[in-house]
Amino acid sequence: MWKTPPSFYLILLVLLSVLGCKADHQDFVSEGEYIKIKRSTFAVLVVFAFLVVGFAIAITKYMRNKNKTDETMESLKSSQGNRRLHGEVTSRWSGLYKFTKEEIERAINYANSRIYLGSGSAGQVYQGVLPSGQLVAIKHIHKTAMSGSFMREVEQLSKVRHPNLVCLFGYCDDEGDQYLVYEYCANGNLAQNLLRSDSVLPWEIRVKILRDCASVLRFLHTHPDGCIVHRDIKLTNILLTESKVPKLSDFGLAKMLEMEETKVFTDVRGTIGYMDPEYITHSKLTCASDIYSFGVVALQLLSGRKVIELDIVARDSLTEKAKDVVNGKKPLEEFIDPRVRDDVIIEDFVLILKIAVLCVASSSIGRPTIKDVFEEMDKALRNTTTKTMARKEMNDANLVIQYAKVLDV
Repeated sequence: MWKTPPSFYLILLVLLSVLGCKADHQDFVSEGEYIKIKRSTFAVLVVFAFLVVGFAIAITKYMRNKNKTDETMESLKSSQGNRRLHGEVTSRWSGLYKFTKEEIERAINYANSRIYLGSGSAGQVYQGVLPSGQLVAIKHIHKTAMSGSFMREVEQLSKVRHPNLVCLFGYCDDEGDQYLVYEYCANGNLAQNLLRSDSVLPWEIRVKILRDCASVLRFLHTHPDGCIVHRDIKLTNILLTESKVPKLSDFGLAKMLEMEETKVFTDVRGTIGYMDPEYITHSKLTCASDIYSFGVVALQLLSGRKVIELDIVARDSLTEKAKDVVNGKKPLEEFIDPRVRDDVIIEDFVLILKIAVLCVASSSIGRPTIKDVFEEMDKALRNTTTKTMARKEMNDANLVIQYAKVLDV
């Protein structure tokens, strides 16, 4: 039953006061004229009163309906937040959408043909388009790729958010098929960009990629729930957005160590040329395992080594050459990618090279922490940015001088 709102009584009191004032005010008008004005004013006020009261009633009903809707939604969220799925209680994930298999199929086959983007450690990746028109990357998970419960893996991934991590939009677990839906990175992976023959990845962009990758590793290794080890850091797992922002991808092998320093795994998995030798030999996974992989990636960016998937021989050749350069046994020029030689800031190149050599130490004891790595990469980026800008301004000034000389001639 609807109750009369207090505002209704307030409106009536105001109207009665106005009418009372009009009834007493009879100066400067004749009696006939006054009666005419009073009646017309009264009619207007009565109509206005009905309109205001109607508006007040409508507002009150709207607020009551809104409250009921909010209560219903809260009840629905609460029931969904603890619903049982395949016998397991799953929590509600913020911003994560559960796709149906039909939605996944429509997204992948939006152009009546599947666009294959590549494959990772956990499955094949296809380009997809959502009904909104947004491009996404859809990974079809191998049935044996996910260790433990798929839903637990998805829940863990949904909690890990960073600007340099590929964003997980949603998942699908339907009819035995499992999918993960990620943001789409228009510039492909770092290997493709490093090896392109039609363009060169600029020196400053390379330094920024290393700094950003160190940033996301610092985030993962110092995660509140425990050190998250990616286990498969390599050129093809670093994706680039349209503006060349790096995004670490493929968490199919990621492991959370739950604040332990080491953990022995029976399944030693990863890409052989990037894997920590200690992890390969003793199956002991640590945060330092990612540091080793990062060091190999850094050496590839410095040298422009045209190998996408390194094997042990290629890796050892690369790391030994880097160590010889740092120790003065070989000239620095032999390790610089000739395509960016004119743009390299030498002091920053040397700084990154020294850190990378420490990262690929055979023993994890000799490797720097991710905090140290990030600080050095950040220092190199800040200096490179400043020096590159100064160099560009100087070149522009020289061009102006040369142009002025030509005009004088």
